[in-house]
This record gives sequence, C-alpha cells and structure tokens, in this order.
Amino acid sequence: MTPMLAAAAGAPALDMFALCLVLVAAWGGGQLANRLGYPAVLGELLAGIVLGPPMLGVLASGAGLVAIGELGIVLMMVYIGTEIDMADLRRASRAGLFAAIGGFFVPFAGGVAVTLAFGFDLTAGLFVGAAVGVTSLATKSRILADLRLFDTRIAYVLVAGALLSDTATLLLFAGITSVAAEGGGVGSMMVVGVRAVVAFAIFGAAGALAPRVGTFLRERFALDGPRWGLGVLIAGGLAGAALAEAMGLHAILGAFLAGMVLRRGVLTPRAERGATELLERLSIGVLAPVFFTTAGFAISLPAARENLGLLLAIIAVATFGKILGTALFYLPTGHGWREGLVVGGAMNGRGAVEIVVAGIGLEQGLIGPEVFTVLVLMAIVTTASVPVLLKVGVEWLRGRGELADVAGRRTGVLIVGAGPLGVAWAKALQSHREVTLLDRNPDRCARARAAGLEVVLGDATDADALRAASADKAGLLLALTANAEVNLIVVEVAREEFTIREVRAALGLAPSDSAQMLLEKAGAQPLGAVPVDVEGWGARLERGEASLSSLSVTERSPEDLKSRLDAGLEALPLVVLRGDDAIPYPLVMRLRAGDEVVTVATTGVGLAAGASSY
Repeated sequence: MTPMLAAAAGAPALDMFALCLVLVAAWGGGQLANRLGYPAVLGELLAGIVLGPPMLGVLASGAGLVAIGELGIVLMMVYIGTEIDMADLRRASRAGLFAAIGGFFVPFAGGVAVTLAFGFDLTAGLFVGAAVGVTSLATKSRILADLRLFDTRIAYVLVAGALLSDTATLLLFAGITSVAAEGGGVGSMMVVGVRAVVAFAIFGAAGALAPRVGTFLRERFALDGPRWGLGVLIAGGLAGAALAEAMGLHAILGAFLAGMVLRRGVLTPRAERGATELLERLSIGVLAPVFFTTAGFAISLPAARENLGLLLAIIAVATFGKILGTALFYLPTGHGWREGLVVGGAMNGRGAVEIVVAGIGLEQGLIGPEVFTVLVLMAIVTTASVPVLLKVGVEWLRGRGELADVAGRRTGVLIVGAGPLGVAWAKALQSHREVTLLDRNPDRCARARAAGLEVVLGDATDADALRAASADKAGLLLALTANAEVNLIVVEVAREEFTIREVRAALGLAPSDSAQMLLEKAGAQPLGAVPVDVEGWGARLERGEASLSSLSVTERSPEDLKSRLDAGLEALPLVVLRGDDAIPYPLVMRLRAGDEVVTVATTGVGLAAGASSY
C-alpha cells in the first residue's frame, strides 16, 4: 500500500525519515559487529536497544517500519532456504545428526523446565526452549573462514547441526503458533499435524515440478540471468509464505520451504548464484535489519532487572545444555568426547532465527516482554562466547593431533601459469599433493611436462579448460600469470563454477584499489602479504639467479622467520613441510618448530641457520 493509499485507508503512512534513521543505525551496528567478528544481527539489535526506546529514544517504530521488517524476514527466510545444501548434510552424516539432536533437545528441555520453574506457562517455556536450541550458522561461517577450518570434520558437523536445528526450530514454532491459534488441545494438535503433512506434500510436489517449469520458461521465452532469478525467488517465496498462511501455518515456514524448493534446477547455476546474492543483499542487507533493529525497541531493561535470575538461568542452560548435550550425543560417533565438547562450544551461538521466532511470539501475544527480553539478551551473551570457545577448542584439538580432516576433502592444487615460478611451486608440492598446471602456451606446457609435472594446455579463463585441469578436485587455486587482469578473471570463473574454497591471485607489483576490491568481492585473497613479482622471480629462476631452498624452523625462530618471509624481500615462501604434509604457504597462519619452509631464494641468500638447497 502506497503512503497515499495508506493515508486514505486511515492507516499511518511510512515515515521516510524514521526509516532512514533505522537503516543507518542498523548498518552502523552491523558493521561494528562484523569488525569484531560477530554476525551483523547482534549489532542491529544493540543499535535498536541503545538508540531506541529502551535507552536513548532517538529511534521510534511505526506501522510502516513493521511492515517493511516483516517483508524483510520473509525474504530472509527464502534466502536461508536457498542456502540449505543437502550435500553438506550428507557429508556430516551421522556425526552432524547426533550433534544436532543433542545440541537442540538437551538445551530445549532445560529451557522449558527453567521457564516453568520460574512460574511462566507452557507456551512461554516452548518458545524459550526453541530459542536456546537454535544454532546460528552465520556466526560460525565467519570464524570457520578465519581459522581455515572448512575442510575439517568439525566444520561439516557444525554446518549440518546449524541447519538441522534451525529447521527443527521453525517446525516447532509453526506448531506452537498454529495450535495456539486453534485454541489448544489434542484436537487442535491433530488438525495442525494434518495441515503440516499436507503442506509438506504440496511443497514436495512443487520441488519435483519446479525444475521442469524453469526449463520450459528458459527454452520457450529465453528467460535467464540474475534479475529474472531474483524475481523467481521473491515471487516463489511470497507464494510459499501465502500458502503456509492459508493452511494455518506461519509465513516464515512457507518462505523457508519455498527457498529450499527453488534452490536447484529452477534456474541455471549462474543465474541462481547471481539471484541468491541479490536476494541476500536485499533481505539481509536492507530489509531484515529494519526488523532486528526495531526488535531491539521491544527490549525492557526494567524487565531484565526484575527477571535477572531467569536470565542467568537461561544463559546457563543455553550454554551448558548446548555443550554437554552435544558432547553426550556425540559419543556414539566414535570421534571422541573432546571433539564433541569443541563442537558443542561452537554451536553455542545464536543469531537470526530465534530472534524472528521470539519477535513473532511477542507480536502475537504468546510471550510477554520479559520473556522476549530474556531471549534477546541470551542470544547476545551466548553468541559472544563462540569465537573464544571455538578458537580455544580448535587449538586444543590441533595440539593433541585430533583435528580431523573431513573424508573426501578437496586437497588438490591447481596452478594457473606454467612459467618458471609456477613450475617451482608445483615441484615443491608434487610429492605430497595432486598438482596440476594450466597454461595456454604450448612451449611452457612442454617444458613443465618434461619436468615430470601434470600439465593441461588451455585458456584458464574458460570453465572447460579449468574442468580439464581438475578444478572440481582442487582445494586451492594459485593464479600465477603475469597479467593481473587475467588472474582476476580466472578467480571469478573458478569461484563461480567450481566453488574452490581457497583462491590466491598475483595482482602485480602495484595492484590497483579496484583490482583488490574485485578480488575481495570474488572471495579470494592476494598471493602474499606483499605484492609478488611473478615475472621477476620467474626471470631469476630462468637465469639461475634463484633456486629452491629449504629453511628449518627452530624453537626460537618461528615468529621472526614468518615476519621476514611475509615481507618477501629475501625469498618467496612456497610450501611448509610439516610432518607428512605439504601446506602451501599462503594457507599457513603460523610456523612451528620443526617445520621446513621451501622457498625460492636468490642464490647465496639464506634467511636462517640451516638454510640449504632443496
């Protein structure tokens, strides 16, 4: 409804200035939270608490803001649905399922019991239980990336646990609100159960039919691309939300299921990636922050003080229930109680879903402001613990040699550019990893092949050439051509078509700001801490002025040697030999005593005692 129509109908129009203030506050709070390593939703909530009615009163809500926030949540749930990847769940398999069960139901039961013990009704207890059972995926994704844990078993377990717990929370929430709307009782529960079964059947049928419809529209009307895909996701998500509401279920469940239905097959892979990125920006970047910031308005600080005992009890149940419940149910997996504790600590973060659930419960009168306040503050406190718990836990497992890689992880290395530097890097890795070189110069390919290396002749900016070079098996891509623009194109194609997790690219000795921005946008990083002179090092290798050498890391040298190697002045580090493994240097966070660092060094230059030819 437009402002004029709204005013004509007697409804308050949208206050554009109020919307502007809320968006600016949400953006500022979200950016601050991200810089501190937390999800933006926490910063948005805190912005609403500090700048809204609970404290300063600078911001105020209104009917228009509420409507925009509700639309944002519906679209956000569509986006979350598109992010559900069944392949990730299958990779975690039994371990992820056990972690999700223990990490959800143990704190859920504790949350219900504590809420009832403090004199609240069962409905409030169920809301609290669902909220403490949630695990936020967004919280951990950032930390997993920072700690380079994506190819470890605990990463896949955490992803599976988060997705399963979010799904369980949404289903439970839909049941609670539907039963409450029906008036409660066994009969109401049976009616809601039947509706849920019918709804899942309809969405299942839609999932089977949607890819065929998508193919027909593409072929018949040439409809493709991100903008078309965005329209499909929004229209499909709103249709799913409307269908769920028509069946007596909540709109966010329908939007979530619609996102799962539309995730694959309806759009081409390129259109799907572009559309989900646009949907993420629209929902999580613009509309949903309005909901979370205005949700902070509903916090009651007096209620928090009056219910301090309940708040502390819920935080304790949420934290210890999540950690101990996950560890207990994790034991049958055979992966050990230590890994179970680390997974439980990492699953202690909350985020968006339980705030959405609590906000809707407050709006519908199913919980009061005191329970809502407790849930929001619990989410903030428990999420703040995750970076510390996960980092300490990972170091604990790593120190004991118990940080396990996931079965079937992608360990191959693809090097684009078979020049002297690319060949040197491949030689340093080939005895420990599957390495493939890709170059469009036949002479370079012939020389690399003569050196006993796996080489593919082709243009790396073409997806077919990357596929022939086993890009689908690579966990790391190094773009080592002397042309920064070519490297950027390679990065974009590799990330979009093959989802290679670790991508590093040489941007020349004087990389432009735009090149660095494009690299960051593609989810990749520069080749080194300082610009790498690919052409210069290659020329020195050809003339015999540089060669491969090995440096031993002693007890006293790790930090000093790392800083000197990162500077890249005396030598270019390529690989760290650690035990039976060879780790490409760009992936090494710190050196340890006993490591061997393979470098390309100018002949006659040694960085440390123990430097030797390789």
